[in-house]
Amino acid sequence: MTATVAVMGMTAVLAGCGGGDGPGEVTLRLVAADYGTGPADSSKKYWDGLVKGFEASHPGIKVDVSVHSWKDVEREVATMVKNGRAPDAAQIGAYADYAKADKLYRADQLLSVRTQANFLPRLTDAGSVDRTQYGLPFVASTRLLFYNKKLFADAGLSAPRTWDDIRDDAAVLEQRGVKYPFALPLGPEEAQAETMMWLLGGGGGFIDDSGSYEFDSAENIRTFDWLRTNLVGKGLVGPVAPGDLDRGKAFAAFTRGEVGMLNGHPTLMREARKNGISVGMVPMPGADGPGTSPVGVADWIMGFKQRGHRVQLRKFLEYLFTDKNVIEFADKYDLLPVTGSASAAMESDAGHEPLRNFLAALPNAEFYPYGKTSWARTNESIKENIGKAVAPDGNPAAVLGRIGQDAAAAEAARERDAR
Repeated sequence: MTATVAVMGMTAVLAGCGGGDGPGEVTLRLVAADYGTGPADSSKKYWDGLVKGFEASHPGIKVDVSVHSWKDVEREVATMVKNGRAPDAAQIGAYADYAKADKLYRADQLLSVRTQANFLPRLTDAGSVDRTQYGLPFVASTRLLFYNKKLFADAGLSAPRTWDDIRDDAAVLEQRGVKYPFALPLGPEEAQAETMMWLLGGGGGFIDDSGSYEFDSAENIRTFDWLRTNLVGKGLVGPVAPGDLDRGKAFAAFTRGEVGMLNGHPTLMREARKNGISVGMVPMPGADGPGTSPVGVADWIMGFKQRGHRVQLRKFLEYLFTDKNVIEFADKYDLLPVTGSASAAMESDAGHEPLRNFLAALPNAEFYPYGKTSWARTNESIKENIGKAVAPDGNPAAVLGRIGQDAAAAEAARERDAR
């Protein structure tokens, strides 16, 4: 996300000293994801400013940040690690595989007790493998149900509180010619988030109380039976089959005023308001009432051991996680801060009033099972298969069972690799 530097081929010459550094100087190499949509709002600008401030106050430590699109950054880091050229730190979406392979520093090796304790507890848990934290939360977001206030007001509707409300409101909107009464994006882009929101609302989820995968539970099957019968089967989800509808297309349709309801995150709120859409937001309805466990999503930063720059990296991360820097990045992209002090500061600031519903949801959010090394493959299976569960000839029990089998196979493969 900042000054692009050739990372490949650089090798530490001495322990604690990076190749090409001057006497007594260390260069940290960070690979980061780009949250912008183009050059004008690239994350590179944030990292450029942060690095400039850090280097000015920490003589002898340089930081080179290479920014890549989300489409490429995970692969870039994986290739570097595989080739024996791990960066000092990576800001990406998953950490568990690297932690299991003993390539990462523990959080307590990289941060002071005070800084580590400042992370929101749910995020600390989500960043842990076997109860040891390796993933340092970088930013987070939660999901709420969005609805178009004008379409609802014109139809005489109030915000939904239950699944039956969603069905009934969508039926009214469909009769009034709304293109997507309820947009249900179960396409590959982010099907895992949409799936998890519905499963939690039905009393289920991805894992059981013991932390094991449980995709084809009775609760999960009932949830997708309900979706298939009550929304998709009644023609209330619009002209595109849910399995073919990606989140980005659903969000774009909402900003054009073509969607009555959908599940969204803070960035959609900003884009919709820029386009003159009056947005209502409520907790995701559940089968019997408003949901109490919203879906939370987090991205991570992690420190790699290979180059041996733990002391210098610790200084950089302490600087990164100051309130000013945490809030600046979250504010730039309408995301949520990951620390208690930054969250409190944003919540008390009138300028961040639009984010308060999301901030309030974060402490109770349920996150993906990031700590499972099998999560990446399981996540892909959800994206590949879940749309079939609500197809006209779909069988929710069979589809959820298939995902469960893929998850079990991924778990078994990781256990074999560990041995």
